[in-house]
Amino acid sequence: MASAAFSRRGFLGIATAGLTAATRGFAGDDPRPPVTDPRATDGDDRFEPNWDERLTLTVGPDAAKADLAGRDDKVIQAALMHVARLGGGTVKLLPGVYALRSAVVLPSRVRLLGSGADSIITKIPSRMVTLSEDSDWYDREITLSDPKGFNVGDGIVLRAANAHNNSPVIIKRTIVAKSGNRFKLDSGLRENLWLAGKPTCSAMFPLLTSERTADVVIENLTLDGDKANNEHLDGNYAGCIFLQDCNRFTFRAVEARNYNGDGISFQICHDVIVENCHSHDNADLGVHPGSGSQRPLIRGNKLERNGIGLFWCWGVRYGLAEKNRIDGNHNYGVSIGHNDTDNVIRDNEIRDSGKVGILFRDESRGKDFWPNRNRVESNVVTNSGGVDGFAIDVQGKTHDVVIAGNTLRESRGTKRGTGVRIAADARSITLRENRFEGFAVDVVDQSKGLAFHKA
Repeated sequence: MASAAFSRRGFLGIATAGLTAATRGFAGDDPRPPVTDPRATDGDDRFEPNWDERLTLTVGPDAAKADLAGRDDKVIQAALMHVARLGGGTVKLLPGVYALRSAVVLPSRVRLLGSGADSIITKIPSRMVTLSEDSDWYDREITLSDPKGFNVGDGIVLRAANAHNNSPVIIKRTIVAKSGNRFKLDSGLRENLWLAGKPTCSAMFPLLTSERTADVVIENLTLDGDKANNEHLDGNYAGCIFLQDCNRFTFRAVEARNYNGDGISFQICHDVIVENCHSHDNADLGVHPGSGSQRPLIRGNKLERNGIGLFWCWGVRYGLAEKNRIDGNHNYGVSIGHNDTDNVIRDNEIRDSGKVGILFRDESRGKDFWPNRNRVESNVVTNSGGVDGFAIDVQGKTHDVVIAGNTLRESRGTKRGTGVRIAADARSITLRENRFEGFAVDVVDQSKGLAFHKA
């Protein structure tokens, strides 16, 4: 049942990395002696020995081979909660297709280990029905016009228009009880679902999700959102993976595909590592470091045929995206914008972006919301947009950006497009040692009124 190989070299080596870093910093800026020989002390969750073995549970469709037999969200959730109750450990998914009716919720200090392409987590097709009765913001139940296909334990999304200002209302809940067409939810609505707003209920949810947890590792797993049979759901609410307010998550060798929304999305999550993953053919964003996320590390991934490959949301700072292959994304290869500052984008290969290879968005709604103090270094950006496309487009009043040592290339025949465009109000944009190939114009610097080929 337990495996030292899984727990020591896998989960513990990664999940304690943040604690090890904290230990190293302890002596440097604290007068107390450094902790060099930690012991397990009740209530002390900062320093702990690196144990040789923790519990590993296997999950799979064959009861003869797995500790827990099944192929749905319930058995995966049960295994995760069991190892979490014992202080952490590994759940290994054996080969099989696991079809979910609700999201798998990740507790702290666990490792979810798949069997690569042979272990696939997917979901049931979504079904949307209307609500037949009003529900107020303090209610914890809804009434459906047609309850068929909705079961206790199902994850759902409730959507409506706000009856006062017509703004969208989106609520994620789980069904916990039912009588006829009345369904009790796991928590209160906290929004009005009045018939005037045309409320609906859909069988939609992220495949893996977590909120206010830490020190989790997901490895060697395939996630398929069954885009053809599911409605669209915005990446601020879901994706193959969706995190909210989490710390120190690591995704390694995860394939996130075919979600009608984002592949991997995390909002206000810090020190997230996305490494050697493959996020492809998702309707919206391949990897979405969401609002307020600090220090993301996005390295060695393949981000292909999404709406946008890598999308830095709002206030993402001190992140690094390197050595990724970002190919064939329908709009932008990389998009960076609102208060996304002090990040490095380097050594990436960005090809065949539908509009722009690397976009610095115009964020004009505040005093200084632009993506400032970022570095774009040693990337290869090839064949961006149509005849009027841009390899790199610096919009708005963006300032203090360094674009250095990149190869910007157009290889689709006659000279076309622009290598770098700098907006009229941008300032302190440093271009240094970049190589331009095949463009109609290498640089358009509207801040200086110039359009020219680099020598």
